[in-house]
Amino acid sequence: MVGTDKTAPTTYAWPVRAQELRLRAGRHTAVDGLDLALGTGVHGLLGPNGAGKTTLIRALATVLPPVSGQLEIIGQPVHGGGDLRPVRRALGYLPQDFGYYRRFTVREFVEYVAWLKEMPPGAVPGAVQRAIDRVGLTSRAGSKMRTLSGGMLRRVGIAQAIVSDPTVLLLDEPTVGLDPEQRMGVRAMLRDLGRDSCVVVATHVVEDVAAVCTDVVLLDQGRLVFQGVPADLAAAAATDPRANGDSEIERGYSVLMRHHREQGGRQ
Repeated sequence: MVGTDKTAPTTYAWPVRAQELRLRAGRHTAVDGLDLALGTGVHGLLGPNGAGKTTLIRALATVLPPVSGQLEIIGQPVHGGGDLRPVRRALGYLPQDFGYYRRFTVREFVEYVAWLKEMPPGAVPGAVQRAIDRVGLTSRAGSKMRTLSGGMLRRVGIAQAIVSDPTVLLLDEPTVGLDPEQRMGVRAMLRDLGRDSCVVVATHVVEDVAAVCTDVVLLDQGRLVFQGVPADLAAAAATDPRANGDSEIERGYSVLMRHHREQGGRQ
């Protein structure tokens, strides 16, 4: 993470920790009693629509306060009225739909986010250029946001999320709208980022999980179904002949979801 001095950034065994976490989306309990600890690496959040993935990402981004339970980001609680600025400076966040100024150029928009992150002014130009280069938009850095395709806008969203070299990077459906070549580029970038950061990716694309993630968190109706490495998720396919899917990891997903629901949805 880029800081305001030359001190090395603090490292955390568990940049994200939740205990008995309960979250609401409107009047609906979207996450119910979740225990979770996420370290360095790429963590895939999988689950059907309504599983609580986006709600959890929003809570990790400090957008949505917990109803009850404990939530810590980089060792600091994100509830109880404390100062969230240090936490937010350590975060990178791409929501499903991110807002932007249509008249800004790509470079201006990423610079604006760097300013919001309170990055040192001298560090901003280089950090902005690196972020734009990493998402493959070097040739479009001077283009107005309003002229970009949906896939390009998504890549700008990733650039603004990574500009500050965040300790915790939160991405909600980052590969939506990307073509296969762009998706492969984003996967390579996430693998690289996961060497030093805690990257949390909410996605419906099982192939992204298989290709990128060091850890998988499977949710259903706001409760934890499974947490482990992709190989263990794939191995679950062999435990039930009723498994559905086109790949081992998809079949493992279907088995674990079925077993969870047959047990009444208990964690």
